[in-house]
Amino acid sequence: MVPFAGWEMPVQYADMGVLQSHHHVRESAGLFDVSHMLQTKITGSDHLAFLSRVLVADLSSVPSDRAQLSLITNDRGGIIDDCVVQRRDDHVYLVSNAGTRDKDLAHLHTQLEIFRKEGGDVALEVMEGESLLALQGPKSAQALATLITAPSSPDFLASIPFMAAADVDVAGVPVRLTRCGYTGEDGFEISLPHSEAPRIAELLLSSLGGSVVKLAGLGPRDSLRLEAGLCLYGHDVDEDVSPVEAGLAWTISKKRRAEGGFLGAETILDQIKSGPTRKRVGLIVDGAPAREGAQILSLSGEKLGKVTSGAPSPSLKKNVAMGYVPAGQSKLGTELQVEVRGKKYNAKVVKMPFVPARYYKPN
Repeated sequence: MVPFAGWEMPVQYADMGVLQSHHHVRESAGLFDVSHMLQTKITGSDHLAFLSRVLVADLSSVPSDRAQLSLITNDRGGIIDDCVVQRRDDHVYLVSNAGTRDKDLAHLHTQLEIFRKEGGDVALEVMEGESLLALQGPKSAQALATLITAPSSPDFLASIPFMAAADVDVAGVPVRLTRCGYTGEDGFEISLPHSEAPRIAELLLSSLGGSVVKLAGLGPRDSLRLEAGLCLYGHDVDEDVSPVEAGLAWTISKKRRAEGGFLGAETILDQIKSGPTRKRVGLIVDGAPAREGAQILSLSGEKLGKVTSGAPSPSLKKNVAMGYVPAGQSKLGTELQVEVRGKKYNAKVVKMPFVPARYYKPN
């Protein structure tokens, strides 16, 4: 157990080391307790108009019961946080990072007051009574299906694609199910009452004979998301990094690019048009693994940037890393170097994700 954003979090569990747990999620299913994440509900007749100011997402074009990754931006075009935002019939459900909880809430409440003074009808509720379980891996749907008591259709989960959601009963407990996660694998995030979370977790762990679903902690969560090329807030993105620099411009739709209207839009849209001066890239590193903070160098030894995340990839059996380099050095195949403990090692810019995603899509 380690301190994490004010919580005590498991790095690994007694029955399985980090490496073994990583492979188990890739091959079977892992259960992560991510109840530390901030879950909020945005309501009011003008909630979509309000969110169009604070998020880069175009929720007006998102159908109900669909979710997407989005970004909360500041007036300089930097990223205050990344989040998963889900449209419901009468509100929006938003999940953001535990480490930025206080900052996110302060920012959102400031923007709420401004919006309300202009006559807007919007409210924010922190879902304090809800836990969040993330079931991840190729056998997640098989395990979860054994516990769904409503709807009763045996192939119900097959109709839910990646980033879709539904209200279901799991072992008699009403939950909010979203087909998403942060591992690059198929899986689900399950929002449910605190009082029911331990029982549902135990049932998932004992499903399908008890060997399919295993508890997983922060260790495999980090290596899995790195292989998937996914950013970790405070490391790969922060308030001094724009969505364009981070390679997240895809979260900004054509309509939003045309209309703007979100905080930092002028800077961000100018970067989309003209190109950023630096970019987040993926690296395969020879020799020693390049961890966060390692210098990225040109072949001539010029300092270009720093690694923001890096580790050995259990799936590839290679050292992988992410970091920022000048745009001119970001082309796939570019040969670079990294400096680790005073020694220089060869590195090459490669396409991300390092391990192809296996998100579920119905046939």
